[in-house]
Amino acid sequence: MKSPTRPCGRNPWFRALLFLVMTGIAREVRAAEAAPLRAGIIGLDTSHVPAFAKLFNNPKATGDVAGIRIVAGYPGGTDIPASRDRVVKFTEDLRKTGVEIVASIPALLQKVDVVFLESVDGRIHLQEAIPVILAGKPLFIDKPVAGSLADAIAIFDLAKKHNVPCFSSSSLRYDPGVRGLLKNETLGTIMGAMTWGPCSYQAGIPDMFFYGIHGIEPLFVLMGPGCETVTRIQTKDTDLVAGVWKGGRIGAYRGIRGSKAEFGAMAFGSKAIVPAARGGVYESLGNEIGRFFKTGKPPVTAEETLEIFAFMEAADESKRQGGAPVSLASVMAKAKAQAAAKAIK
Repeated sequence: MKSPTRPCGRNPWFRALLFLVMTGIAREVRAAEAAPLRAGIIGLDTSHVPAFAKLFNNPKATGDVAGIRIVAGYPGGTDIPASRDRVVKFTEDLRKTGVEIVASIPALLQKVDVVFLESVDGRIHLQEAIPVILAGKPLFIDKPVAGSLADAIAIFDLAKKHNVPCFSSSSLRYDPGVRGLLKNETLGTIMGAMTWGPCSYQAGIPDMFFYGIHGIEPLFVLMGPGCETVTRIQTKDTDLVAGVWKGGRIGAYRGIRGSKAEFGAMAFGSKAIVPAARGGVYESLGNEIGRFFKTGKPPVTAEETLEIFAFMEAADESKRQGGAPVSLASVMAKAKAQAAAKAIK
C-alpha cells in the first residue's frame, strides 16, 4: 500500500529547497543594496568635475553622497576658451583618481546608472542630454541647463516624455546662508530681495546664463516663482536686473564686472532687513544630487528652472529694447515655439 503523498508545504525536502532559494534571493537583494550607484560625468572642462569626484568618491562619505561612485568620464569640450583651455587638465585630474576616461557618450552610458552633465558650454547641453534621456538614465545638468531657453524647454519636454528624472541647479541655490533667510523669523514675510555676484558673459548664449545664473537662482529661492516682468540696466562694469513678481513684490540682481565681486544676498522682510551669512555650497548641492539619484525625485521642478531662464532671457530682451519692461510670458511663448521645432520624436 502506497504512503499518502505529503503536501509540498509539509515535505522536508521542499522546505529545505525553498529555504535555500529564499536565502539566495535575500543575499542578492542585500548585495544590490550595498553596491554603489555608478555615476558618469559628461564634460570634463570645469572645476566642478574634481570637486564632485572628491565629494562622491570619498571612502568616508556619509549621508546622501554615500553610496554613489563616479566611475567614468567623457571629456567632451568645445572651442570656447573656458572649455578648450581646461579640458585636458581636468580630464587628467579625474584620470589620476582612478576614474575611467571614455571616448564617447554611448560608451559612458554602458558603464553607468546615473549621469552628471557638467560641460561648461551650455550650447551643447541639448545634444549631450538627448542620448542620456533616451537611455533612461537619471540626469543632473549643471548650470546652465542649456544655451537657450528653447533648448532648456526641449530638454525638460524630452525627459518628461520618457519619464526620466532630470533637474538642473546652480550650487548657490543651496548656499546655507541663503537657505537660512527662509527660516529667519525676524524677517517676517519676505517682501523683496537683492542678490549680487560676478557676471561674465559667454558669446553665443544669453548674457546671464553663463555666470549670472549663480546670483539669480538664489534670488528665486528667496522670492519663489511668480515673476511677471523684467527690466535691465547695463553698463560696461555692471548689470542691474529687476523683476516684478505677482502682487507687486520686487526682486533684483546686480551683476558685477571690473570691481570686487563676490556672491551675496539680502532679504527685505515685513519686520526686518537681513543679509545672508556666507557658507559652503558644494556639499549642500552634492547631498541634493545624491538624494535625487537615489530617489528619482528632482528637488527643483522643471517649471521653476524654466521660469529662472525666462527671467534671464527677458533681461536680454529688455536690453535689446533699451531697458523696457519685458514679460516672461512673451519670451516663454516664443521659446516654446522654437522648442517645438527641436522636438525629438
